[in-house]
Amino acid sequence: MVTSDQRRRQLAREKYARQQQRREENRLKTKRRNTVVAAALAVVLAAGGAVYASVALTGDDSPKNSDDAASGAPTTPAPTESESANAEPKMAVDPKATYAMALKTNEGDITITMDAAKTPRTVNSFKHLADKKYFDGTKCHRLTTDGIFVLQCGDPKGDGTGGPGYNIPDENLDALGKAGADGKVTFPAGTVAMANTGQPGTGGSQYFLVYKDTKLPPTYTPFGKIDAAGLKVVEKVAAAGVTGGATDGAPKKAVTIEKATVAKK
Repeated sequence: MVTSDQRRRQLAREKYARQQQRREENRLKTKRRNTVVAAALAVVLAAGGAVYASVALTGDDSPKNSDDAASGAPTTPAPTESESANAEPKMAVDPKATYAMALKTNEGDITITMDAAKTPRTVNSFKHLADKKYFDGTKCHRLTTDGIFVLQCGDPKGDGTGGPGYNIPDENLDALGKAGADGKVTFPAGTVAMANTGQPGTGGSQYFLVYKDTKLPPTYTPFGKIDAAGLKVVEKVAAAGVTGGATDGAPKKAVTIEKATVAKK
């Protein structure tokens, strides 16, 4: 017998499937348009003796190289119109308190300390989702082991395309200092930050766990710190590598979040 909770989850999955289909159609249209623009620009530059042209892309079309902030875990697909229209949850956390997000995984427990005074809307969103068991049974779908060193989680679909149907704003972006000449700051090992599409205010439910100091642009909300035991869990997953021997993809040691809870400390 199908329970009401199972039915709600099924309806949510079907909704995501429809949204992803529309997203893919829009992505392909954008990709075709950008290809035409890039080709035209290359011709113009070549006529002037130049041989370089670039087109800025976001979402699923982000450059996939280990030196680019858009490669690896921090990238999420751009929200569709219907997703963006959904409302961010109302504030229900104490903005002066510290919270702990406990992740019970098949590889070990990970506890993330979150300061609501610095990232109130991010913490509020995570508590809202955890209370609804949104993360329970989800996989950490992406590991990067070259250039940036992160494990990305928080996607209910497990393939990097899912989200809660709303976005939250960026917060605490200056917490890690001023960007250097390369436009990047160091995200220390143990940092937990929001993934996004490369555009401001596009955080959803996906986040990444930094297991080794990583340089990225200061455009990802750093909202938590992993405890020592939890960092060892992530390091163990990273040491096992990526499926197929790549440096960016599904972790060879699969990680499933069996249960996620958020509570005031």
